[in-house]
Amino acid sequence: MKVTPWEVSGEIDYERLIKEFGTSPLTPELKEEITKIAGDHVMLRRGYFYSHRDLDVALRHYKEGKGFFLYTGRGPSGPMHLGHLIPMIFTKWLQEKFRVNVYIEVTDDEKFLYKKDAEWGEIQKYTIDNILDIAAVGFDPEKTFIFRDSEYIANAYPLILKIAKKINFSTAKAVFGFTNETNIGMIFYPAYQVLPTMFEKKICLIPAAIDQDPYWRIQRDIAESLGYYKTAAIHSKFFPPLQGIEGKMSSSQKESAIWLSDDEKTVRSKIMKYAFSGGQPTIEEHRKKGGNPDVDVSFQWLKIFFEPDDGRLRKIEEEYRSGKMLTGELKEILVEKVCRFLEEHRERREKAREEIKEFMYEGKLASEMWGKRFE
Repeated sequence: MKVTPWEVSGEIDYERLIKEFGTSPLTPELKEEITKIAGDHVMLRRGYFYSHRDLDVALRHYKEGKGFFLYTGRGPSGPMHLGHLIPMIFTKWLQEKFRVNVYIEVTDDEKFLYKKDAEWGEIQKYTIDNILDIAAVGFDPEKTFIFRDSEYIANAYPLILKIAKKINFSTAKAVFGFTNETNIGMIFYPAYQVLPTMFEKKICLIPAAIDQDPYWRIQRDIAESLGYYKTAAIHSKFFPPLQGIEGKMSSSQKESAIWLSDDEKTVRSKIMKYAFSGGQPTIEEHRKKGGNPDVDVSFQWLKIFFEPDDGRLRKIEEEYRSGKMLTGELKEILVEKVCRFLEEHRERREKAREEIKEFMYEGKLASEMWGKRFE
């Protein structure tokens, strides 16, 4: 197993990650506390979000009237796929239910520095494309700020320097595994990723996959010395690739992902051809022995997000385990739901073209942006 902010591979042991990263399990009691305030969400109910740092503290601040704000991000290394969008959907739900501000960092600088063969113009093309997909999720424009690092750095630089001055190389090397071959841009970059956690004098809550947690460990070491709160986080598991439930959907493996731009024919072809099956080799054997939804990618995608109705999901599971439902029939259910989701997303994306300036930085001073708009 290898889990870093830039690479995830091998068989993922999520309980081991909790121990290694020093996070806390998301307990039934904590889920119930969220539900009492915000209602239910399928990704909480079914354990897709499973770990946290100081989520209880953020909820306490909310109930005491101090509030919190949200921060998440996207590295524009290419077009977005389903795995990229799922955490954004959960973040939007949190914003809606808690009525809080959201800051979304688009890390064009990091992707240029990390990818050896990256061209700056290509990264910017993906940046614009990704921002449209993010805006299409349905965030509240009055409470959302989407910014790309390269555009915003002038006003952000003084605080970035204060953050960078608190992080020594030995800490960065220990947390991120930097070597003598690491370019100095990547070594400096964590200071920028920490920056949005200090956009307000409130506790920051970060919904993200657990591979991003190393950044928040560094933030929690230095935040109070700069006059800010230690950030809180709620961690998700990885959205599985088509090839199997281990690892995560990857931009570098085209056949592992469903892209947000994929049409119905492409979605059907990919799911039917590549989605790992928990079924038996033959129809006769499947009818007799049944399938295993625990390893079936189509079922797991339905469980994570695409079938929010517990009763319907339970029926699908029972029929698949018994052999009454075949793998092809299970895949057809997923194809229909994914295609409908993508169609609705693309409709919202077209509308977002007209609204995008409401979300973006347009040359305002940092004091105006943080003071008047967000506090």
